[in-house]
Amino acid sequence: MGRTNPTYRDALRRYRESWTPFRRALRAEAKPDFDRLFERAHEHAAAAGHVNPADPHRAVVISVLLSQERELRRLRERVDCASEPDE
Repeated sequence: MGRTNPTYRDALRRYRESWTPFRRALRAEAKPDFDRLFERAHEHAAAAGHVNPADPHRAVVISVLLSQERELRRLRERVDCASEPDE
């Protein structure tokens, strides 16, 4: 990516911009959640850039899923710690 292909970050920005009409149509309370999805995709931009995807869609989806899986693990750990009986 870079000289011959656009960078993943550039592709991600364009991909996000293509979803602007969808975001605009969302209710106000859903817009921050939508924005957070792309923030999560951006968190893994370095790893996704190594894949050099011609279509960033799959890298965006995998990045979002990875972030959500990490958040689920953290929440499960918190619940497990909270449910352990005191010794």
